[in-house]
Amino acid sequence: MAENNVPYKIYLTEDEMPKAWYNLRADMKNKPAPLLNPGTGKPLTAEELSPIFCDELVKQELDETTPFIDIPDEIRNFYKMYRPSPLVRAYCLEQKLGTPAKIYYKFEGNNTSGSHKLNSAIAQAYYAKKQGLKGVTTETGAGQWGTALSMACSYFDLDCKVFMVKVSYEQKPFRREVMRTYGASVVPSPSETTEVGKKILAEHPGTTGSLGCAISEAVEVATRNPGYRYVLGSVLNQVLLHQSVIGLETKTALDKYGIKPDIIIGCAGGGSNLGGLIAPFMGEKLRGEADYRIIAVEPASCPSFTRGTYAYDFCDTGMICPLAKMYTLGSSFIPSANHAGGLRFHGMSSTLSQLYHDGYMEATSVEQTSVFAAAEQFARVEGILPAPESSHAIRVAIDEALKCKETGEEKTIVFGLTGTGYFDLVAYQKYNDGEMTDTIPTDEEIAASIAKLPKVPEI
Repeated sequence: MAENNVPYKIYLTEDEMPKAWYNLRADMKNKPAPLLNPGTGKPLTAEELSPIFCDELVKQELDETTPFIDIPDEIRNFYKMYRPSPLVRAYCLEQKLGTPAKIYYKFEGNNTSGSHKLNSAIAQAYYAKKQGLKGVTTETGAGQWGTALSMACSYFDLDCKVFMVKVSYEQKPFRREVMRTYGASVVPSPSETTEVGKKILAEHPGTTGSLGCAISEAVEVATRNPGYRYVLGSVLNQVLLHQSVIGLETKTALDKYGIKPDIIIGCAGGGSNLGGLIAPFMGEKLRGEADYRIIAVEPASCPSFTRGTYAYDFCDTGMICPLAKMYTLGSSFIPSANHAGGLRFHGMSSTLSQLYHDGYMEATSVEQTSVFAAAEQFARVEGILPAPESSHAIRVAIDEALKCKETGEEKTIVFGLTGTGYFDLVAYQKYNDGEMTDTIPTDEEIAASIAKLPKVPEI
């Protein structure tokens, strides 16, 4: 047992694991703007979404009034293989920094996919199987989502087709092989296997791809093949719902020791990890029961919150998906080939965008060389090699802890460690060899992409 009777790792029992997902939107006074049909400009109906998503997931996507949605026993039993995940007190990091701050991190890397993505993958695969579908299609950036979905589909005997962002496909061959080991087919995106892929390659020869490109290809394949549906690992309301298990477990663990965090930090790409981590805390904030400082951390190379525009935009580069109101850099924006593949999305969750727009949380962006410096510092004292995505949160957690050192304030900081970085060793190699650079888009580049936003009439 460590200082103040708080152990290094706070473990929950199986009985303490959440029995229901928390739907943050139920407590939001200003609800996220609805998805729009790009053809009519009107809010999408369940009937219009059903050719793309599984029926039960469509219901979850559109539900903004039910606070808690029961987790089916089949999903909860699968969760028990790797959940509850530990909440870790970073005593060694605190000591190394010489800070009075107390630092905790929720570690989501205790499964073969090495990330939090399995929390939603198993749910989406379960509903696809329950509906009697043949298989699903998806995109993946860093490969964590594709790995998680391939595991879930293998468990339920579903076909899994993954379009992997080309730069990650080339940088992370072993992540690709894990997907194939679980039976998935993996295609580098953009590809010549789809019409939208061919179009993107014609317009951007030699492109390293983006999540927006891969989404377009996955949706095309799903809608053109009977018995298939598209599933997404971030951004959507249904994904934030499933990922709420992260925050619910975190809050239960903290409550066991009477701990109230002052600052909650999460990396932000599309919003799955951040939204899941902050869900119950944001709920308290919305209901006026407590207050927290919540920080979203994004890469300076793809700064949706900090330099984007709050507007309706396509979720994909091929402009075949619904329109979502979100903080966006424009669907034509293709970020530089940074090593945090999971954060290379041009937009942000509509739910998180609304909360940010309403001032319930803040956002900051950080350069990848600074991120990897924090990742190595963390690895050397805490013994976990973190994923590049998670390391964005580590960077800001360390910065906030050092501010406490300057002021003498004993703040409690909680951040999300979404997974491990063992498939990201090419990135660590480039950092260690001094070959890593920071590529930050210019105002002109962002403005050119924003200028292409679709014209959407006021609803």
